[in-house]
Amino acid sequence: MSENTEKNKVLVLGSAGMVGSAIVRELKSNSDREILSPSRKDLDLTNQAAVRDYFCGNKILEVYLAAAKVGGIHANSAYPADFIDENIIIQSNVVNSSFNNSVEKLLLLGSSCIYPKYATQPIDESELLTGALEPTNEAYAIAKIAGLKLCEYYSKQYGVDYRSVMPCNLYGPFDNFHPENSHVIPALIRKLHLAKESGQASVEVWGSGKALREFLLVDDLASACVYVMSLSKAEYKEAVGDVSFLNVGAGKDISINDLVFMLADIVGYEGELKFDHSKPDGTPRKILNVSRLSSAGWKPGVKLADGLARTYEWYVENISEART
Repeated sequence: MSENTEKNKVLVLGSAGMVGSAIVRELKSNSDREILSPSRKDLDLTNQAAVRDYFCGNKILEVYLAAAKVGGIHANSAYPADFIDENIIIQSNVVNSSFNNSVEKLLLLGSSCIYPKYATQPIDESELLTGALEPTNEAYAIAKIAGLKLCEYYSKQYGVDYRSVMPCNLYGPFDNFHPENSHVIPALIRKLHLAKESGQASVEVWGSGKALREFLLVDDLASACVYVMSLSKAEYKEAVGDVSFLNVGAGKDISINDLVFMLADIVGYEGELKFDHSKPDGTPRKILNVSRLSSAGWKPGVKLADGLARTYEWYVENISEART
């Protein structure tokens, strides 16, 4: 087997999660290259020696770094040290081993929480580091900023091709449906479904419902990630312009109030919806400016209502295996 044939492997880290599994599905539908998708049991990304040995033992062409410690407002507020520590370690280990083993391309998955709490809306990539972060997820945001800067500085100093994308709020199959440690859509789907099944008269929702959020189906994100990696180095540089990463989003937002009623309709819950104003709303509004990626030729393909319906259908069909 020739060197070129051997070094045709694509490594997807975090493949057991919502984002990683979507990237694997997208790659399998668009490529015949060998896909490596080690589980956490197979490869502990916080173990520097294990990561180094894995990269040395495989001739890897591209890396998708979708592995991360993630969670909603409650989890981020309760475990900030865990969020910043584990995510920085994972990113450092993977980027360093990629560099030391001549990986041609790497894509780091970030988050829109990297932007200041009161950033100008829609949020352009140039808003990074222009103001204070949202306190409830500051630790995770700082870790992700460190990750994208790590990719930027390796590319600048060594001439490698390490890229980053910053998605808006994501949802979809294989999400975490835990009632406290998950994001808003899966938490609401689970809560509304259980309330419908049990005949519960009302459902409590955190916050006032006034906050505005942008949501993207994870399958659309996977499509965007593979598209960004398909761009030549020159095309990517033209797309990012004077920054080093790209926003990925739907380009539209919705109030949490409207989202809750949309989900209740999809789930078929007919009880009362009560908003708890004593709970935090988080950032008042967060929508990304996705003009750079749009200009580069990619746009999302699934409307929010359709994506929510698909996600609820997946949850019902996989309720015994869904992360709760």
